[in-house]
Amino acid sequence: MARTIDDYKIKWVRPVKLPSIDPRQSGDLGLNVSVKPTDLKVLYDKSKELQDADEIVKKMFTLEFQPRKEAKNLEREKVIALVKRHICDRASAEVKIAAMTTEIQYLQRHIAEQRRNIKFKVFLKELIDKRKKFLKYMRRWDYKRFEWILERLNLIYVPQPKIAGKVSRKDALRRLTKDYCDGIIQQKLDIFRAQLKEQQKVFFAQKVKNLEYILAEEKKYDLNPTVSEKEIDVARKKAEELLKETSPHHLSYLIPYAKIHLSKKDITM
Repeated sequence: MARTIDDYKIKWVRPVKLPSIDPRQSGDLGLNVSVKPTDLKVLYDKSKELQDADEIVKKMFTLEFQPRKEAKNLEREKVIALVKRHICDRASAEVKIAAMTTEIQYLQRHIAEQRRNIKFKVFLKELIDKRKKFLKYMRRWDYKRFEWILERLNLIYVPQPKIAGKVSRKDALRRLTKDYCDGIIQQKLDIFRAQLKEQQKVFFAQKVKNLEYILAEEKKYDLNPTVSEKEIDVARKKAEELLKETSPHHLSYLIPYAKIHLSKKDITM
């Protein structure tokens, strides 16, 4: 008999702890939006004066000669265009989630280069939690739109864990031991249920033969019948249904008992 956890051969490996700002934890798989250095900054691509200007002037308004934030602004506008409801939409939940997603992925790339920037890490953590609240609200009230925005923004929704708190070896081993014992109990219950099925096959097979014998003897001696043909048919159908079910290989020792039938001399009236 097992006395310790080692006897059960239960092994627990501490899971790798990922920070909440990690893309694998936040669910960001990356946006399929391309921003090139030759692109014009936001809103300048529709300028009529710039279209007629010299090539040198146009080049001065490209992202190559603009601050880094202009590239982020252009990327944000392209991402918003994927989900906005109409051309003037700037306040819907989809647009807010898209804008937060752009900022989150920008900060994740920035922190990958500068890991000691605590201020950006705190801001990124707050922004991820805020976006998760928006997604949770949308998931509750409009699930189709929730799935649609996850597909458009290439996101994975990571809900809060069912068991809150830090991961500890003691609690994890307790849950693993409970699952292991529940599996053993369920396996024994399945075997017992299969044994009962096999006993039912024997019982209904014997019941059909007994009822047929009783009915034949009552007719033979002109007695009032206590058994009807309908009862025999019901028992025969039940026996046929049970016999159609395949017997498990671990209960093969019960199959010979299904062939046992009572003879006339074994029945006492």
